[in-house]
Amino acid sequence: MKTVTFPNGTTVPALGMGTWNMGDSDSRRADEIKSIHAGLEAGIRVVDTAEMYGSGRSEKLVGEAIRGRRDDVFLVSKVLPSNASRKGVRRACEASLKRLGTEYLDLYLLHWEGSEPLEETIAGFDDLVAADLIGSWGVSNFDTDGMREVESITATTPCAANQVLYSLDYRGAEFDLLARDRAAGIVTMAYSPLGQGGDLLRAPVLKQVAARHKTSLGPASPAQIALAWVLRQENVLAIPKAGSPKHQHENFAATEITLTRDDLAEIDAAIAPPRRKEPLAMI
Repeated sequence: MKTVTFPNGTTVPALGMGTWNMGDSDSRRADEIKSIHAGLEAGIRVVDTAEMYGSGRSEKLVGEAIRGRRDDVFLVSKVLPSNASRKGVRRACEASLKRLGTEYLDLYLLHWEGSEPLEETIAGFDDLVAADLIGSWGVSNFDTDGMREVESITATTPCAANQVLYSLDYRGAEFDLLARDRAAGIVTMAYSPLGQGGDLLRAPVLKQVAARHKTSLGPASPAQIALAWVLRQENVLAIPKAGSPKHQHENFAATEITLTRDDLAEIDAAIAPPRRKEPLAMI
């Protein structure tokens, strides 16, 4: 499977698992836990969550799912901007660790830029690295100007990742952000890589391209083409959510698809790449 490498040398598969809106329903809980198990068994390592997701319910679900398998997981969580003072980062991280039932996070992100000075937040992240509570730190929903500010701040440890909304629905990051992060050695984490609400997956071009590809599960689906399209980018880690083992296996099978130049040209003709700078989309 394709991989990405963080500045500290850690290498992980380029397909991870997102958990937004997971843990909110008792009726779905068993399937959601089985889905995470299925991903780990397939070879996926990155599990992404946040203190904001369900006010901690997602972290609790992830903690239950990875119990006894912590060494198999590259665990990511995010701190809310309102908790991102130097001392607040420590308190928030410790609360996340308690919900997750673990002693450390592999990666800890600022969920989006808020009113706390970035210098304070990054100093807090450095404190957590020094205390062995996190392996590395990064940001989320930061555009190029924000990344310039991050890079201007002296830190003991480097920014490792920038998690942004990136899919065929939201291609704005392609104009300059992806290349800038790549050049800096920063991994781009693509959240919601399958778009929102299913509209993208009904695009005729994805059905047309899917008809030319197969996976070990059978004929490719539009969703698998959309995911393979994100995964084709160097230094990009996609974190789609999968609420069931079936969905997880379908996501994993997308890693078997290699899109051709003709495929990519056909997609670009139907869903044009950005031709000018656009505000970074976020949800």
